[in-house]
Order: sequence, then C-alpha cells, then structure tokens
Amino acid sequence: MGTVILLTLTGLGLAALYFLVASGLSLVFGLADVLNFAHGLFLGVGAYGTWWAAGNLPGAGGDGFGFVFAVAFGVAAGTLVAILVELVLIRPLYSRTIEQVLVTVGLSLAGVALLQATWGADARPFPRPDWTREVTGILGAQVPNGGLLLIVAAVLVLGAILAFLRWTRYGLVIRAGVENREMVTALGIDVRKAFTLVFAIGGAAAALAGALGGVYFGTVSPGQGGSLLIFAFIVVVIGGMGSVVGSAYAAVVVGLVQQFVNYYGTSGLGDICVVGLLAVVLLLRPQGIAGKVATA
Repeated sequence: MGTVILLTLTGLGLAALYFLVASGLSLVFGLADVLNFAHGLFLGVGAYGTWWAAGNLPGAGGDGFGFVFAVAFGVAAGTLVAILVELVLIRPLYSRTIEQVLVTVGLSLAGVALLQATWGADARPFPRPDWTREVTGILGAQVPNGGLLLIVAAVLVLGAILAFLRWTRYGLVIRAGVENREMVTALGIDVRKAFTLVFAIGGAAAALAGALGGVYFGTVSPGQGGSLLIFAFIVVVIGGMGSVVGSAYAAVVVGLVQQFVNYYGTSGLGDICVVGLLAVVLLLRPQGIAGKVATA
C-alpha cells in the first residue's frame, strides 16, 4: 500500500510539473493560435534565473524567504523574456502560421545554445532548500517534499488562472477570444492587447516550472526545458487545445501513467505508453478530453 501511495504522489508531482508548462501553452494557443515551440526557453530562463539569484543576489538562496526571493527573480526573468518574444517576434507573425513555427523552433534552439554558451552544457546542482530534500510520511509512504511542493504550486496556479479568467475584465476578454475571436473583434475589442498578457502568464508559469523543476530533479541543465516541453505538448493535446482545466486532467493522467508503468514495467515503457495514449486520443477524440467538437 505504501508503494502505491508513493507512486501516486510522486506521479502527481510530475503531473504538476507538466501542468505548469502546459497551462501557458494552452492559453497561448487557445487565444492567439500560436504553437510556441520556444516555450521551453521560458522554463530554462526561470530555472537558470533562480539558480543564479540563489548564488549571487543578497538575501536570496537558502531556506525560507531567501528561496522565495530567488524563485521570484527567476519567474520575473522568464516573464520578461516571454513578453519580449511576443512583442518582437510573434506579434508580426500572428497570421503567418508557418513563419511562427520556424521562428519559435529557431528561438528554442538558439536559447539552448545561449544557455550552454553562458553556463556550460553540463547539469549544475540546484540550490535546493534543506526542507525540500527531506520526506514526509503520508499513509505509510515517505514522500519527497519537492514533489509535494510542486503539487501545491500547481493547485495554486490553476486556481489563480481560473479566478483570473472568470472574475477579471481581461480574463473575460481572453475567454471570449478563445471561444470566438472574430466576434469579439467585431464588438470593437482589440483582442491583441490581451495577447501580451497571455504570453506573460504563460511565461511566468513556465518559469515557475523551471524553478521548481530544479528542486524536483536537483539539477538544472540547458536542455531541460526542451525535454519537458515534449510532454507538455502531449498534455495540451490530450487535454484539449485551449483548455486549462483539460490540461490539468491530462497532466494527472500522463504523470500517473508514466510513474506506475515505469515502476512496474521497464524503464522508458511509461513514455511509450504516454505516446500510445496520445495516439488513442487523437483517433477517438481528436478535440481532447475537454475540447469542443469543431463545427462547420
């Protein structure tokens, strides 16, 4: 029983990491129709920003508020990069899908190369607080605190995004733009003003994933964002393009499948099962778990 509890909670921790990355991807695609392959760059900037702040900024690093300050610096750096990418590279290309893909893929590769040139290609130990290295006993299982931290963070981010979408003016504009962008534009509302905000929210969530992913894995490396981005895209597709709640459901399914299959089967089999699950969803329900059926 303890093994099942441990696998479930560690799987949910992995699911939380996927959701933090996928939530921004889902919002950006749902409103702006942009498949942002450079989203992993925001994660990398958040991870390295937190790592750098913990070792160089006064008051950052260690336990307590210092760790929060370092994470806040990393999230701010990732958010700023996301805003700059939208303003400089994406905004001129909103009606040119192929160019969007080429630019974001190129930016993703350039971002990894820049991180490697700046801090090297090898993984670096992440400055984790001592309490995240410890475990907590839950129903007979000793669960790493790093995974529990990710679960709490993902729940808070999901709640914050849903509250923003439901109870703020910009949130209502974004929800309406996801449903019918042409109708919102016809009402005299410039939806593109919300695009930058959506990129900022997505960049912040991805940067937070990078910072807390460093705690979860214990290291930070230039290619970390790219590997997580693959599973984040799978989560977005399974959950339904443009649905944040669907991404949350899909992240839980993907995280648990990976964790249980990799443990009870052979290493790597969980990844294959996730890809198989993606294929089944695309064949039987192409709009995803929470997506809406397209109408003519």
